[in-house]
Order: sequence, then C-alpha cells, then structure tokens
Amino acid sequence: MHLVDITLFYSAQGGGVRTYLAAKAQWLRRHGAIRHTVVAPKGCMAAADHAFVTVPSLSIHNANGYRLPRSVRQTAHTLAALKPDLIEVGDPYQFAWAALRVQRKLQVPVVAFFHSALHQVVEERFGALAARAARRYTALLYRRFDLVLAPSRLMVEHLRSLGVEHVRHQPLGVDTAVFTPAVRNADLRSKLGLPPQARLLMYAGRCTREKKLPLLIDAVHKLGAPYYLLLVGGSADVCTTGRIVRLPYQRDPAALAALMASCDMLVHPGDQETFGLVVLEAMACALPVLGVDAGGVRELVDRATGLLVQPGSAAAIAEGIVAIYDQDRAGMGLRARQKVVQNYDWHIIFPQLLAQYARLFATRQQPGLEADLSLAAD
Repeated sequence: MHLVDITLFYSAQGGGVRTYLAAKAQWLRRHGAIRHTVVAPKGCMAAADHAFVTVPSLSIHNANGYRLPRSVRQTAHTLAALKPDLIEVGDPYQFAWAALRVQRKLQVPVVAFFHSALHQVVEERFGALAARAARRYTALLYRRFDLVLAPSRLMVEHLRSLGVEHVRHQPLGVDTAVFTPAVRNADLRSKLGLPPQARLLMYAGRCTREKKLPLLIDAVHKLGAPYYLLLVGGSADVCTTGRIVRLPYQRDPAALAALMASCDMLVHPGDQETFGLVVLEAMACALPVLGVDAGGVRELVDRATGLLVQPGSAAAIAEGIVAIYDQDRAGMGLRARQKVVQNYDWHIIFPQLLAQYARLFATRQQPGLEADLSLAAD
C-alpha cells in the first residue's frame, strides 16, 4: 500500500504539521507494511529520513517559510504519478484541490486532516465578514473528502455545524521517549545568564498574530523578578529585554525537549489552536501548562496538570502563572506526563489513525488494503 501525505504546511521553521508528518514517516518505516511519501512545495527543507517529493512553488511574504504551489494542475499530475492508494491532505488550499482532482481521476480515497481552522485565522486578520466567507469555503471544500479527521472535539463540532458529515475525532501525539523529564539540564539558567533562583517560563512556537505572544510578554513584565521567559522559535524582531530570552527554532526535537524539561512551566497564550501539539510535548517533559480556556488546548489541560485562564488578558496570564507556583508544580508535572504516556504517545495514536483508514477502505470494499492497514497497526 502507498500512502501519500500532501501539505503546504511544511516549513523549515517547524510547526505541528511537519512534526506530525516526521513522526508518521518514522513510525511507518519501523513497522514496514506501508510505503509512505510526503509531497510538499519545492524550496522547503526536506527531511532526509523519509521519501519526499516536491512541486514548483512560490514564496509567500511573511508566512513563516510556507510556500504556494505554482500550479494545481501540475501538482495533481505529480501526485497522480505516485500512484497512491490513499491521499491525506494537510491544508485547505491549492494542494487540497489537487488531491481532489486525483481522487476523481484515480478513484482513490482522499482524507483531509483539519490542522488549521481557516475561519479563525481570517477573522483575526480581516474581520467577521471575511470569516463568514471562510466558513462557506471550508464547507464547500471539506464536504468533498471521503473522510475528514479533526484533532480536537471542538473542531469536530465546528465542521459538523458546517454540514461536513464524514468527520471523526483523531488527536495527535508525541514521542515520549524524546520528550521526557530525564533530559532536564540543571545548568540551563546559568547558560542563559539567569540567576539560579529564576522562575523560568517557556513559550515555544511561531509568533503569528493568533498566538497572542504580546500578552505573555506583557504578563512577564508585570510580574517582574524572579520571573523570566524563555522564548523558543519566535521571530528575530520580537522585543527581548532582561526578562525575555530568545532562542531560535530548534530543528532537533531532542534539543527542544532538553529546553522544555529544564523550565518550570509552559505558558501558551494562543486561543485559536485546533489542537496544541507543543502543549503535549511540554506535558511529556513533566511540565505543568498554563493555557487559555479556548481552542483545542482546553481539551488537553485540566486542573490536575495545569491551569486555564480567560483568553485575551495579560493580567489573567500573570495571575495564572503565580497560581501554579503556589501549587504542587512537581505533582502537576508528573500527572501531565502520565496523561500523555497513557493517551497520546505516537505508539497509541498511529494505530488509531490506521484504524481510521481501514474503516474507510472497508466502506469502499477494498479488503486487501484494509488488511495491510490492520497488519501495520498490529
């Protein structure tokens, strides 16, 4: 069986989709029953450890390294030439329409993974009228797929409200052997030039508008000593001060895990996450998480593993940070890791994903491919 993933969301600057596809490629390679290829725009940095095909693309200004394909027709031709048995689409743009062309031409099932809530991004940048148009577009597009997977129940409900019927909940996961408290570095504060008693918070991710990073920076400034923020992966133009330390995007997951495990907590101020993969990574490192009560993050964090505060408020974030320090942080962190190990390790998640594919093939009466998937999941 040949499984092909195609996505615009494959950037040298990381992101949850790239992390998911890299983990998927590694897991499938170890299990050996399924051939796997990733198709992405030419010009992005390809991973060396899995099959990778690119299509001609154009750079997008100020888009975190993402690129657009030059031609839907040419992309569809490249995709069809791979002779896939199943295609998974990871974005709602040109690649999605190219995959649907191949669906019609080759009569192969096409699955969409709903990684990005387009209407939220559009509303944040262009307002409510544009968001309504984005919802109509989302409905028009995703109704055409054989199966739509959404990483949070909130996104499942959103898609069903748009009339998308073939949608199922499928969370993402984390490599708990890489993201572990065992890689904690006791010397990190010294290496960052911080006092040993520093209360070290962490944010990891892009600095796009919907991430609401200015709220977190404002909260840290309000708190003052002894609170510091380690900002990993933010753009170079983020204003850093004596309380904000910035490190570049960590391409090596082990390096990111070592930083996470050496901090006191992860703070995630964004309120538009479809899932929140970085939250799981921090929890696997035994960090409590302060998030906001919105988006997919609220399905991951509870009072046993962290705290959720109202969105859009630097004061609420500051109060939440202090509240976690006033509680049993170590106990929160241990419970956070236990939750991830028991529910979100990739060795749990990928068999679930293959079972989703197998059910799709069963409905299409393709028992041979269904058996391949069942064998790989086992």
